[in-house]
Amino acid sequence: MKIKTYLIEVHIIRFNSKNKIEYLLLKRAIDQKYPNIWQMVTGKINDNETAYKTALREIKEETGIKVNELYIVPTINCFYDSTDDSITHVPVFVALVSTEEAIVKISKEHSEYKWVKSKEAKKLLAWPGQEKSVKIINQYFSKKKENLNFIKIL
Repeated sequence: MKIKTYLIEVHIIRFNSKNKIEYLLLKRAIDQKYPNIWQMVTGKINDNETAYKTALREIKEETGIKVNELYIVPTINCFYDSTDDSITHVPVFVALVSTEEAIVKISKEHSEYKWVKSKEAKKLLAWPGQEKSVKIINQYFSKKKENLNFIKIL
């Protein structure tokens, strides 16, 4: 069995006028793999590209948003692929954007977007690991766990 890492996930968040966290969710276009699911920004890591640079590139390609801060979320999502008997590890990031600069221009990969609170994000995201990531991000940015530290990249 092989272990691969070729994908990233990056959650984009902002604070609304009531200082509550909102997550940007993107709906996959009908002609894409996994049509009509809600997801965070995802993408493939190019040759000679680091995972965090992939996250920044994919944010720009899929949303056009300018990132103010980028953090490593202390979790890795993973899944099994029966086509090649492999397990894929997916590093998770969170990007913080300002409300003023959070003007979304979705790519053709997606048909719509919306900003949602963590409860709705956890309900709409397809996989348990994504829901877990939202929980961890929410704990960090709401300071519910004082000893939880994220590594800041940008």
